Amino acid sequence: MISKSKILVTGADGFIGSHLTEALLAKGYKIKALSQYNSFNYWGWLEDIPANQNLEVVSGDIRDPHFCKEITKDVDLIFHLAALIAIPFSYVAPDSYVDTNVKGTLNICQAAKENGNIRVIHTSTSEVYGTAQYVPIDEKHPKQAQSPYSASKIGADAMALSFFNAFNLPVTIARPFNTYGPRQSARAIIPTIISQIANGIKEIKLGDLTPTRDFNFVKDTCKGFIALAENDSTIGKEINIASNFEISMKDTLEQIKKIMKSDVQFITEEQRLRPEKSEVFRLWGDNTLIKELTGFTPDYNIEQGLTETCNWLANPENLKKYKATIYNV
Repeated sequence: MISKSKILVTGADGFIGSHLTEALLAKGYKIKALSQYNSFNYWGWLEDIPANQNLEVVSGDIRDPHFCKEITKDVDLIFHLAALIAIPFSYVAPDSYVDTNVKGTLNICQAAKENGNIRVIHTSTSEVYGTAQYVPIDEKHPKQAQSPYSASKIGADAMALSFFNAFNLPVTIARPFNTYGPRQSARAIIPTIISQIANGIKEIKLGDLTPTRDFNFVKDTCKGFIALAENDSTIGKEINIASNFEISMKDTLEQIKKIMKSDVQFITEEQRLRPEKSEVFRLWGDNTLIKELTGFTPDYNIEQGLTETCNWLANPENLKKYKATIYNV
C-alpha cells in the first residue's frame, strides 16, 4: 500500500493529473498538487476540485532543480505527470519539450534521490512506440521518435530508468495509451469532435481519420497509476496502461455522432495533419503485464467512456471553456 503521509502529484493542474488527484483524495491520501506557476494564481483543472483538507496546492515549475528539491522534501511518493504533451506544438518549439520533459524529469528524479530515495511513478506515453510494428504493442516494442514530443518522452523515460539502474531509485514507468475524458484539452480528437458538435457546428474540421488508437477512459488510466504505485513488483519496469482495444479515428467519430444524435459531416483541415513521417498510424496496447503484476482491468468500454465525456462536455458550464472554432495546437 502507499504510505498515507503525503503524495506529490506534478502536473496536477492538467487533464489526467486533476483526475488522479481526485482519485487519490477519494482514497484518503494527503496530496501536494503541483500547478505550473503563473501570476494569476490560477490552478488549471484543480479549480474544479472542491476544497479538501487533504489537498495542498503549490505553484512552481519542474524546470527549476532547486524548486524540485524543495517540494519533494516531505513526500513519500511522487506521481510525475508534469510535461508538455501537444505533438503539433513540439514541431514549433522542440527545445521547450527537452527542457520540460527531459530536464524536468531529471530534476524530479535527482530531488527524489537526494531527499531519501522517494518512490517515483513517471508518466510515459504510447507515442514513444510510434506506428505499431506489431500488435498488440507490448513493453518490448521498439521505440520510434516520430515527433520531437515522442523523442523528449523517450529521453525522459530513459532518464528516469537511469536513476533506477544507477542509484536504485524506486522508479516505475507508467505508459498510458491514449487517455480521454472530461477536461481533456481541445487539441485532442475526442474533445475536438464533441465540442464542435455541441456548439452546433455542421461541418467539423479534423485531421487524418484513418489512424487507430487504444483509447483509455481517464478514470481507468488513474486506476492504473494507483495500481502501479500500490505494488512494489512494478519498480524498475516500463508498464503499459492500455485497454487492449483498437478503434479508428473515423469509427470514434461515428460513435460520438451516434451518442450525440448528430448528422455532422467532417472536412479535412490541412493544419490538423501531421507531417507524413510523423503520423503514428496504429496504436494498440498490450495490457498483459499490468494485469499480471497488479490485477488491473479497465472498468469502462469505449461506449461508456464516450457517453460520460459527451455528457460532461455538453454541459454549458464546461463547454464555454472550449474554443470550438479555433484549432488548438
